[in-house]
Amino acid sequence: MESLFPLGIEQYLVGGLLVGAGIAFIYLMTGIVSGVSTTFTSTWSFIFTDPASFFRRETFVASRLWRLSLVLGLVLGGLVYMIFLNDGNATVTALSPMRLFFGGILVGIGTRMAAGCPSGHGITGNAMLEKSSLVATATFLLVGILVALLTQAVLA
Repeated sequence: MESLFPLGIEQYLVGGLLVGAGIAFIYLMTGIVSGVSTTFTSTWSFIFTDPASFFRRETFVASRLWRLSLVLGLVLGGLVYMIFLNDGNATVTALSPMRLFFGGILVGIGTRMAAGCPSGHGITGNAMLEKSSLVATATFLLVGILVALLTQAVLA
């Protein structure tokens, strides 16, 4: 167990509880399942003004303002971590910007194909025992493991 969590399990437990509480709060207050991919899509509704645009659907436009608070929380959470828990140092990746860009594109395509992202399916959908969320989460995990193994084999 120590090799899986070399820094201890407490921070992961607290983080998971906070994420779960936040998602549950949003659901209880709005009746809407909160996920990052829908938040991303609803944010595009500010930019695409054509009423026929996919991003201008009523569900995206109606929820876009409160979803901005989720985005703000993600950004502020990273900032709080950097300032208070990481001695003011930003976490830097060794991955090239091009790999990050194409990885983000692939993740975006996958979340649209799955009608949601791991935060929506994995946290809320699984808690509600939705069959589609169970399948989506298993698919996310399987593909993630396969891509990690493939990437490790190719780059090694």
